[in-house]
Amino acid sequence: MSKGTSIKDAIKLWEEKNPGQPSSEATIVKMLSVQPFITKMDASLASLTKVEHLALSTNMIEKISNLNGLSCLKILSLGRNMIKKIEGLDAVADTLEELWISYNQIERLNGIECCKKLKVLYASNNKIKAWEGVTSLQALPAFEDLLLVGNPLEEKCTADGNWISEISKKFPMLKKLDGKPLIREDALDGEEKDV
Repeated sequence: MSKGTSIKDAIKLWEEKNPGQPSSEATIVKMLSVQPFITKMDASLASLTKVEHLALSTNMIEKISNLNGLSCLKILSLGRNMIKKIEGLDAVADTLEELWISYNQIERLNGIECCKKLKVLYASNNKIKAWEGVTSLQALPAFEDLLLVGNPLEEKCTADGNWISEISKKFPMLKKLDGKPLIREDALDGEEKDV
């Protein structure tokens, strides 16, 4: 198997595709499906000092790491990688608003609770099997948009007919679930009474 592309080399490739725009000044940096795939988030990420949206999707990254120095980061896109757990977010906990981690190997969302500004979490098609895998989301005061479709937990609850009601109870702050506005049963009951 060939050696993966380093972040340093991926940044060079990005700069070649975006002439006249130094990566250190860019607010959006997308290094998607780099060939050979990126396998590690290394310390070279720190050179992206102004980045607000970092996309490293469709690579072979196994671990979230080396986010130190990304003090402007609001959106981190790591979908379609090999990530097994949430970690390494402390460095961006004060700025991160959206985390896109669909199509990984994640069973629990523990480690996300440090991101107090997080509003959006896209974690579809992972391996979350139980409610214990998502309870850490209750510690997020700004949280409002959740995508969990394709996880064993969602599939079981949807088959049982109680996915929306259970999510509504556990996460009353949610406004959007699985790409759709969340309409709570209790809100509908209140409207019927007003008629």
